[in-house]
Amino acid sequence: MPAGGLDIRTFDAVKALAFIGDLSMGQPTDHSLRTAWLAAQIAGAASFRADICDTVREASLLRWSGCTANAAEFTNTFGDDVEGRAAMLAERPDWAELLNAQGGPAQAIAPLAQIHCEVSGEVARILGLGSETEATLRHIFETWDGNGMPNQLNGKAVPAAVFVVALAGDLEIFSRVYGLEHALVLIAHRANFRYPATLTIPVNTHAAQWLDTLAQLAPAALDAALLTPQMQHSTSPDLIADVLDLKLPWMTGYSRAVATTAAACCARLVADPEASERVYRAGLIHGIGRAAVPNAIWDTPTRLSAAQWEKVRLVPYWTSRAGKQMGTLDQATELASYAYERLDGSGYFRAVGGPALGLEARILAASAAWVALRSKRPWRDALSDVAASELLRTEAEQGRFDSDVVEALLEGEPTATQSASPRNIRYAAETTRLSSREIDVLNLISHGASNKEAARALNLSPSTVRTHVERVFRKLECTTRAAATLKASAMGLLR
Repeated sequence: MPAGGLDIRTFDAVKALAFIGDLSMGQPTDHSLRTAWLAAQIAGAASFRADICDTVREASLLRWSGCTANAAEFTNTFGDDVEGRAAMLAERPDWAELLNAQGGPAQAIAPLAQIHCEVSGEVARILGLGSETEATLRHIFETWDGNGMPNQLNGKAVPAAVFVVALAGDLEIFSRVYGLEHALVLIAHRANFRYPATLTIPVNTHAAQWLDTLAQLAPAALDAALLTPQMQHSTSPDLIADVLDLKLPWMTGYSRAVATTAAACCARLVADPEASERVYRAGLIHGIGRAAVPNAIWDTPTRLSAAQWEKVRLVPYWTSRAGKQMGTLDQATELASYAYERLDGSGYFRAVGGPALGLEARILAASAAWVALRSKRPWRDALSDVAASELLRTEAEQGRFDSDVVEALLEGEPTATQSASPRNIRYAAETTRLSSREIDVLNLISHGASNKEAARALNLSPSTVRTHVERVFRKLECTTRAAATLKASAMGLLR
């Protein structure tokens, strides 16, 4: 990993996570930005304190930061995790039918909400945002009438920002999907059970004006309106990779491994630390567009259909689009969008090759392939280092990869899937809290292993593994595997 210069502005990390969340929820890629602006208007009209107005901005942007974490469970319950969530947010009739078929919200949604809330709250904590933002995200699905999730808290026990964010989200989605008039009707139906009716009064009065103003805002003006003091600080971009990889358990650690591998390869070829830093960042975020593709496609064990493959081909396109709103990450994101291009022009999404691919793009492409080939996937087993090396060299001979890059890549030792030390100082003191056996169990369950599978791998009984899992959760102060995975990654414990 490059030694310095890696940290980015927290606001840019938050916007990256908002982009990922919008893709995951089947929303336009400015949905969270627009929601945050509307939430600020509602909070201001309700005369909330300045700190709560900042909280609603931050929580609105990070509201969907936990949705990659429960994508696998959402898929198992409802099928298409992207389209299903879009139907849920728009309250489409097909969603109501699907939800009823699964036993209603309490049975089908509550476990997903628990995962989502734990992870999004942890994201706020890792980013160093205020405790009020963390608390808001941990309760983001609670309701005014006390029937929300995951804890059915009485409305007065829920942070006020929760209701502002929920109302702003409804206004943004309903007005876009159904028009403002119908949106206000739907909001009126939710008053006094989803959020207090008093909050909806300024919405009825000012919504048309707010939406007109929002439509005219330039991106820079929107950023200025959303930036809070806490988001002006700096943070590691590693969190973006960790949140991305939560979408698929078998991807755990993949983006960090690509970043580390690419940076090491670059250092062998170029005596320029800034180049290594660029490819490291690009490696972390090269899979941003993966959030737009349903898990069922990624988990397909057989050859993809033409329609499925077309969605996969758009992954780097969406990654490129993300750079348009990510400030200090724009250069790294553009480089990241070349991760699946090939030297002979057979890659995607641009299908360019030759001189159009700079050295850093060639390094990133080869590094991503090298890490992926040695990782187990639903459609194939992991290749050995020898087999992966032979395949890369063969593809280089056929003109798909740069031969010099491949040789420099293979000069190094096989790269672990994660960095060996925590990148986030908040966790530096926590790495000694887990025993070595607990870390072994955590590594297996973080990669999708069940308790029985972990027991077989470690030659333990399932009950012993269950005890270790319970201890890990207790020590890490979480109740879900996704939250434990995110914390373990920040602590540098995954391999």
